[in-house]
Amino acid sequence: METIGFDLRQMQRTPLAASHIEALRSAGQSRLYPQGTVIARQGEAMDRFVYLEEGEIEVVDAFTGERALPSTLGPGQYMGEIAFLSGGAWTLPMRAAVDCRVIEVERTAMLTLMAQIPEMSDIIIGVFAARRRRQLEAGDGSLRLIGEDISPAVARVAAFASRNRIPYRSLEPGSPEAHATAISCNIDAHAPAVIFGRDMVVTAPSPHAVARLLGLNLDFAAQERVDVLIVGGGPAGVAAAVYAGAEGLRALVVEDIAIGGQAGTSSRIENYMGFPTGISGADLVWRGEIQAMKFGTRFSMPHRVASLLRQEDGSFCATFDNGQKVSACAVVVATGVQYRRLPIDRLEDFEGLGVYYAATEIEARRCRGTQAVIIGGGNSAGQAAMYLCRSAACVHVVVRGPSLAASMSDYLLSRLEADPAITIHYTSEVGALRGGERLEGVSLIDRSTGRTTDIDSRALFVMVGAAPNTGWLAGLVDLDANGFVLTGAQCGQDASPYATSCPGIFAVGDVRAGSVKRVASAVGEGSVVISKVWEHVRKLG
Repeated sequence: METIGFDLRQMQRTPLAASHIEALRSAGQSRLYPQGTVIARQGEAMDRFVYLEEGEIEVVDAFTGERALPSTLGPGQYMGEIAFLSGGAWTLPMRAAVDCRVIEVERTAMLTLMAQIPEMSDIIIGVFAARRRRQLEAGDGSLRLIGEDISPAVARVAAFASRNRIPYRSLEPGSPEAHATAISCNIDAHAPAVIFGRDMVVTAPSPHAVARLLGLNLDFAAQERVDVLIVGGGPAGVAAAVYAGAEGLRALVVEDIAIGGQAGTSSRIENYMGFPTGISGADLVWRGEIQAMKFGTRFSMPHRVASLLRQEDGSFCATFDNGQKVSACAVVVATGVQYRRLPIDRLEDFEGLGVYYAATEIEARRCRGTQAVIIGGGNSAGQAAMYLCRSAACVHVVVRGPSLAASMSDYLLSRLEADPAITIHYTSEVGALRGGERLEGVSLIDRSTGRTTDIDSRALFVMVGAAPNTGWLAGLVDLDANGFVLTGAQCGQDASPYATSCPGIFAVGDVRAGSVKRVASAVGEGSVVISKVWEHVRKLG
């Protein structure tokens, strides 16, 4: 299956050309760092590109102050990883192991240089992506979580980090590594905690707090104005971001959970053209995010749009849940859909503690040694079943109807039916949940016979009842009876199939009434809509 990034060992053997280095010298300045100088600290903005001409730079363990990796950067190599494109923060300290001479280029100037020299850009982005991949695989980074299995707050941070491709290390409370980490921060090794380097304990753990530490949650200027605000970071939103940036539009993408949207919870997509061995939804959209950032599109998360107002000049003012505001000439609505909370007693009590709405690597780890139960009959549920059966003792798929033929792709249904580790319960529903502080069991009811089956399970996945995220649009655009956005001829707009009843607001992907709920169509809609967005922005001046 396709994964993010490249092999770092291969990329390290791809040096910048002499002409690239001369371009860096022209755009930047030479600096000397004596041995022992900390060149970058975790949490500081990644605001410059650092190319090493002479010397040796080492990665430092943020908790011990010792060298973290056996390998170092030598002449011809450069600091940084993929967060450089978005202006994120350093997650690992970097130090001069010996006296060093470097070329430093301010980030904005470097991004301009990369846009002008695509061959250099390809090499640098390849190395940056490979470094992030290595960090994820090794669990490197200054972010450490203690007790994600016992604390809902820490579990939410873990899910946010995992789905946004943020490297972190999860520690068992009381373990030797948790003990060593706790000593460096003077905290209890048996208590849940979120830590970002020595002496940096997040007192109120949340995705917002971690995003701010990592530079993902942008602070907008008082009069911030963009050409297009893209609300939603799923396949449709990210595709729009790529094409907006490529067309020279000042674009901002805001996402309230994770880049990837609902597609990001799909562990393996096999019917998307160009990936014959399959690709996870998160990896697919992550690649698009990198493309968009290369073209200058900005991403900020987690942000939820609380309200949207149309201003006198025809532009829009979006107010976020934290009170910040951004003005935009046009708005692309790509908020997709979310799974509904089913009316099952105690469901909310167990959310994050046995009840999940995504099936990624983090949830798969929590399925080890238990039976997993999945409610849903769509492709997402089928993909989750195939993925989870590798780690769970077995998987139960619960379907209300008598068949899956109308809701699931045939190739996927055939695999589910042939896998001995997967049982499909037709005409069934979950009737009750049991457990103390965590989920311990699920009761299934066969609606055709009334028979009840009790299953010992610590993992229930809800993947049914998709609802659009359109409450913030009320009164601005026309919606159908189910809350989906009406577009094109549905609302009297013949100029574009993605135009809404409000000029300047467009809708793409799953949130659009009548759209085909597939990743490929969402990507197509997000790509095509930008031509009309560009026309609207140009008219608005």
